Amino acid sequence: MQVWVDYDGQAKRLDVTLARVHVPKPSKPLLSEAIDLSTLMADAMYVGFSASSGVISGHHYVLGWSFSLDGPAPTLDFSKLPALPRLGPKPRSKVLDIVLPLASALLVAAALAAVFFFLWRRRRFAEVREGWEDEFGPHRYADKDLHRATDGFREKNLLGVGGFGRVYKGLLSESNLEIAVKRVSHESRQGLREFVAEVASIGRLRHRNLVQLLGYCRRKDELILVYDYMSNGSLDKYLHDPNMPAISWPERFSIIKGVASGVLYLHEDWEKVVIHRDIKASNVLLDEQMNGCLGDFGLARLYDHGTVAQTTHVVGTMGYLAPELVRTGKATPITDVFAFGVFLLEVARGRRPIKRSERNNPVVMIDWVLEHHRSGSLLKAVDPRLAGKFDTEEVTLVLQLGLLCSHPLPDARPSMRKVTQYLDRGKSVPDLSPTYMSYSMLALMQNDGFDSYIMSYPPSAASTAAVSYGSTMTVLTEGR
Repeated sequence: MQVWVDYDGQAKRLDVTLARVHVPKPSKPLLSEAIDLSTLMADAMYVGFSASSGVISGHHYVLGWSFSLDGPAPTLDFSKLPALPRLGPKPRSKVLDIVLPLASALLVAAALAAVFFFLWRRRRFAEVREGWEDEFGPHRYADKDLHRATDGFREKNLLGVGGFGRVYKGLLSESNLEIAVKRVSHESRQGLREFVAEVASIGRLRHRNLVQLLGYCRRKDELILVYDYMSNGSLDKYLHDPNMPAISWPERFSIIKGVASGVLYLHEDWEKVVIHRDIKASNVLLDEQMNGCLGDFGLARLYDHGTVAQTTHVVGTMGYLAPELVRTGKATPITDVFAFGVFLLEVARGRRPIKRSERNNPVVMIDWVLEHHRSGSLLKAVDPRLAGKFDTEEVTLVLQLGLLCSHPLPDARPSMRKVTQYLDRGKSVPDLSPTYMSYSMLALMQNDGFDSYIMSYPPSAASTAAVSYGSTMTVLTEGR
């Protein structure tokens, strides 16, 4: 509203005119009163505004005013006047009408996605646990911890691939411990409880020349084994990979003695008899100081001292299998000794147990070394990569002991305690019996099909390099 208050001093008249905004001043005032203001004036006066709405409450605002003593007051510029203050609740912005529902929908979607992710992750890392496993609890790792340690089992952490699984390098964040994690497929539930029990038992093995099995994890049809990490990988690659530097004879001899000590511990010095069943160069792992440690207990079996092993499934690696093991299916400490003998020859010779000749015929290393022994040229069987830098007595000892341990007749083989005594020079290796028969000849005479089995050995298998923590197992009959 607009209000004009005019006072004419000569006429002594007070006029009050009222009009709407933007409407010109009416010619006729709303109120007109004859009054002599001079009788009311003082020397000092103030001009102000007041209003009253009676008993009804109200808000009155003066947005602008002008004053003049002589003549009309200046006209107000409405565009420069402030806005009238808003009374009551502020109306909701249209932006909120759009953003608020959208934000609510996104929040609900995010909540559903979080729930879905949680359930998916929980299912993904769901572990199979049965009541009978409680007694093995301390040896069991959580799958999520191993998944985190290996960065999700990424290929960059892959150490190698063996016959029974893939091996990854990992780091346990809590203990800052480097580990090797092997994922083993185990589709059959038969014998699973026995397997886990043996894993837990083998986890108690403590020897400086055995790779420490720290524990296991089981999820669905997969078993995960956790070992100490060995920084220099397997001995196999140093013997057979032309791109790797050849290890010296003192290192080889030290590794041989260390592995022999570890096998002796398994056979005689622990609370139970442990048959490794897969002693070979690719299962000997090297630490930072190139100490040899026997690992990969995936095929190991254990039983009480004084009892007889009941194993009837033939498993292992071709070339390391004792003849009687193929016939009877029973693994014993003496069959481990046979494999250790082949291992001795492999380390000294620098060749695999079985290789193919230029005519694609299998050449059995035991027979080849035996021929040199009979002809008096045993030192010609030494690895040429050593370039003659070796101790003649030690090399001769290892080659002769390798032939003795891999004797085709079980009763002719020494125990691991005698083997360690031979290596420590505590005893002399006995001369091989004149009746010592070659590996292939014995099988042919016994007509058990073993010779044909060797002849059927695939060429590619003889030249396939095993990898660190892996195992190139050949399962001869159904079983593990």
